[in-house]
Amino acid sequence: MTPVVCLGAGALDYPEGKGGGHTWVFLNWALGLRSLGCRVIWLESAPPRISVDVTRERLTILRRFLEPHGFEEIALTSSNGEPLARQLADQCLSCADAAAEADLLLDLAHNRLPTEVKRFSRTAFVDIDPGLVQLWMEAGETSGADYDRYFTIGETVGTARARFPDCGLTWIYTPPPVFLDESTAAPLAPGAAYTTVTHLYAGTVEIDGQEVNNDKRTAIMEYLSLPSRTPQRLELALCLGTDDVKDGPIFERSGWRVRDAWDVTATPQDYAAYIRNSRGEFSCAKPSCFLLQNAWISDRTICYLASGKPAVVQYTGTSRFLPDAEGLFRFRSVDEAAAMLEAAESEYERHCRAARTLTEEHFDARKVVARVLEQALP
Repeated sequence: MTPVVCLGAGALDYPEGKGGGHTWVFLNWALGLRSLGCRVIWLESAPPRISVDVTRERLTILRRFLEPHGFEEIALTSSNGEPLARQLADQCLSCADAAAEADLLLDLAHNRLPTEVKRFSRTAFVDIDPGLVQLWMEAGETSGADYDRYFTIGETVGTARARFPDCGLTWIYTPPPVFLDESTAAPLAPGAAYTTVTHLYAGTVEIDGQEVNNDKRTAIMEYLSLPSRTPQRLELALCLGTDDVKDGPIFERSGWRVRDAWDVTATPQDYAAYIRNSRGEFSCAKPSCFLLQNAWISDRTICYLASGKPAVVQYTGTSRFLPDAEGLFRFRSVDEAAAMLEAAESEYERHCRAARTLTEEHFDARKVVARVLEQALP
């Protein structure tokens, strides 16, 4: 019997449907599920405060994103408990339809309505924002839905090393998955840069009673001088909005190349190509990841590693298996960042092989998703 898994996603949240990289967060899970013989129903919530016409447009773009991968079943639910507009309901399965078919709701969205979650016979939540999700839960800023199993991609969640509450829940660690068949190396063009794709602004978060700026901009600004300390080309693909546009020249004057992420990574295919054509990744983490020491690794970073590209990223805590200087480099200061870029270059081909090997051992979607299903399904 073919297991049916309803994958709770959040791809409709991105403006103009341009979240090529964001969509890969969910695609890697969906491809892993299908490779194990599961039938996948893709579940979205209609974004709040967005018009019906804009939501329909985003649904059309999402279908275009999913079509090359063969995912056609999309279910849509309300984010506020109100009935969906007929123009939306007619385009998708309902949540009730999906629940009637599904053996499991595997939910990567933390604001699913409790009434919708209860429709499913078996449920599992996957925390993809470790530390933050637990703080939001503690503050009552999530939907409060109950699940049968709770998974997290943060190694310290629910352990004595965590700098945040476990909310009275039993958390099961899982690495984030990457579907290796979709991540291949490509010949590098002369002058290929170490790149990353990011938003600069993420608002604030309350940690230990203090409001902390959680903008990626805050983290990157501490490394603003890095291009002057390394011969390696460094490039930022920024989701340029009103605020970000004014920041572009600041980075450019310090030697960074700035690209518009909405252009170069607009679709999942564009995003994958951008990573394949990069020399590697250089990226900082949001301040919360460093402060909370959640041992988090980005879904973006594992796409670089799977493509056989070394990644030089900010340290987020002690890990059971993440290396600090072998294919994956984790820096704590601008001095370490510069040194690690040079170390990656000194034996570049070896670190490319180590990057791919790391994903094969720990992040292979077939293995990761299989372990989740073993624990999520009775």
